[in-house]
Amino acid sequence: MKKNFLFLLAIACSSLLPALQSSADAANPPMLTLDGKTTSITSPDGKVGLSFLLDSEGRPTYSVVFGEETIVRPSTLGFEFKDQEPMLKNFRRVNVDFCQVDSVWQPVWGENSSIENKYNGFTVFLSEKNKQQPRKLNIEFRVYDDGVAFRYLFPDQDVKKFVVADEKSQMRMGGDYKAWWIPGDYDTQEYEYTCTNLSGIRAAMPQALIENVSTTTFSPTAVQTSLMLKTPSGKYVNLHEAALVDYPAMHLNLDEESLTFTSWLTPSPDGTKASFEAPFRTPWRVIMVGDKATDILATDIIYNLNDPCALAETDWIHPVKYMGVWWEMITGKSAWSYCDARDFDLATFDYSKAKPHGHHGANNENVRRYIDFASQNGMDAVLVEGWNVGWEDWFGKQKDYVFDFVTPYPDFDIDALNKYAHDKGIKLIMHHETSASVPNYERHIDAAYDLMNRYGYDAVKSGYVGKMLPDGQNHYSQWAVNHYLDCVRKAADKHIMVNAHEAVRPTGLARTYPNLIGNEAAMGTEYQTMSPEHPTILPFTRLKGGPMDYTPGVFVMDLSKFAPGNQNKKKATIANQLGLYVTMYSPLQMACDFPEHYAAKADAFRFIKDVPVDWSESRYIDAEPGEFIVAARKDKNSDCWYAGGITASQAKDFNLSLDFLKPGCKYEVTIYADAHDANGFTNPEAYVIAKREVDSTVTIPIRMAPAGGFAISFRPIK
Repeated sequence: MKKNFLFLLAIACSSLLPALQSSADAANPPMLTLDGKTTSITSPDGKVGLSFLLDSEGRPTYSVVFGEETIVRPSTLGFEFKDQEPMLKNFRRVNVDFCQVDSVWQPVWGENSSIENKYNGFTVFLSEKNKQQPRKLNIEFRVYDDGVAFRYLFPDQDVKKFVVADEKSQMRMGGDYKAWWIPGDYDTQEYEYTCTNLSGIRAAMPQALIENVSTTTFSPTAVQTSLMLKTPSGKYVNLHEAALVDYPAMHLNLDEESLTFTSWLTPSPDGTKASFEAPFRTPWRVIMVGDKATDILATDIIYNLNDPCALAETDWIHPVKYMGVWWEMITGKSAWSYCDARDFDLATFDYSKAKPHGHHGANNENVRRYIDFASQNGMDAVLVEGWNVGWEDWFGKQKDYVFDFVTPYPDFDIDALNKYAHDKGIKLIMHHETSASVPNYERHIDAAYDLMNRYGYDAVKSGYVGKMLPDGQNHYSQWAVNHYLDCVRKAADKHIMVNAHEAVRPTGLARTYPNLIGNEAAMGTEYQTMSPEHPTILPFTRLKGGPMDYTPGVFVMDLSKFAPGNQNKKKATIANQLGLYVTMYSPLQMACDFPEHYAAKADAFRFIKDVPVDWSESRYIDAEPGEFIVAARKDKNSDCWYAGGITASQAKDFNLSLDFLKPGCKYEVTIYADAHDANGFTNPEAYVIAKREVDSTVTIPIRMAPAGGFAISFRPIK
């Protein structure tokens, strides 16, 4: 009672504190200090705390605690500008506006059918001191049970134009945390993760990368978000950003001596970072926290920090399970191109006299074969890459005219194939490889989307392979970020869903634009020899901003069996590949292997046929980044549950408690597991399938082989 009285007294007596704005129970207000300098607030459950103050030089400073542990030591905030004085210090506090929110919203698709958005927050209003024309800067903070977020708000003011030289948002970490990181490349996230302490990042940075990559595309002391961390006491921390709109992507530049990260924005060609006019709001800077690794997997804070859905209608948006003419090109069995570059006129792309090389994958007969198998096995769609002219002379080319996204190769009958697919209940997925020539894509995109509408394509996979054009732009610059979102918005107008590859990593924008059903933005299955640790880390890092088109489902791991020139062997068991459909959430899931490989193991393929891609409830049961993940999910459209797990290089025994099942209900379970002699390195295709009856009181013992896993379906017995 005394606590509530002091809070109300502060509201009444301080001119700095306006009336509390609350959508929650006013009997449990956020706590704040009364000394007029420090503003402190806690999460709804009281475990996470944030303090803000202006220090003796008028510098905005904040810190974060989780329980008894300091996660972020006092860290400063602000900006440096081109042709303006910095906004780093000499501020006075004009006002503080508090709020409490406790609401629930329903995503169009997702891991759960509803998401709680509950936080305490405040906005501090700042103005420069001792200036004739003082600039204003507001900073908004939100404190959730699972983390903290802040962003900058530039209100309408006399100074309108701001050109950012550097954003100076610090995160002074509370210790030498363990980190899972990839280098601060401005153009790609396609790296495997390195695990070191913070103090070891510089020493572990790939030397070849430092020597061969220009500083205009890479910072040798920066790492990318989402950055997964673990404290010496066993707490888990994750650093990311949310709602990246009209602003460059943020990396984190580390000072190893002080263990301080500073925001490191992707530059524009002139070296500046961002340009905008007030009023303007930046993306959120996010610090997620948890007692367990699964707390980081389960948090929805990134989505909650994005704006609600901007689309008036969403009934045309739907999850997709698909196959594709893709893996055979990746592995070298077939080719994207129709002929060799020397066999036709590159200037005119005239194929009338071209001599086909005979390895083109996107030909009528082959595409029909995929359509037939997809239709017979309950798939939704078939992706076809290499259907359009221009693949003979595109990769690594600095030119602006290769693809037009509407002209098919001579052996791809777009009219006939679309009719064939639709007659069998299958939609084709359009592929737009831009070769990173953004001006060319923007010239053609309206005609390309109109072609999709005309033929009934409702999903597009876009790609940005190569050096960005116009020359000097980076894949994650403000200009490029705006392009990617413009494509999503334009696609929404045409009722088209987007799966963008090589674009900027997602930051929760699928809440606002749910037609953004997938992204790549990380090393996926096409990297055939990646370590088995990699997919156990991705859900903690890349997937925190949105689903990934990881393309699982490889059944033949020795690629030389069907592509003699490829001697790679994928490091995974078949049970591991099945488990990915549960551990690696996406509303866009591919069965990436060939129809004949699935037909040969139809009993294992049954899980891929059955597993949904949209869920009403998800539970992360146990996990450790770089080691293993076990999850269970309930189908949105039935009472069936599905569980899955994957492990890294070490085998793992796991006892799966079924307490997530409905009490009192019996289920028929089908267990897809590693055989006793399975091994993702030496015997990857050995699996066993078993059936039994269970209820919620049962525990199922599971052994996951090295690079192994498991998958289970639970069907209620009526």
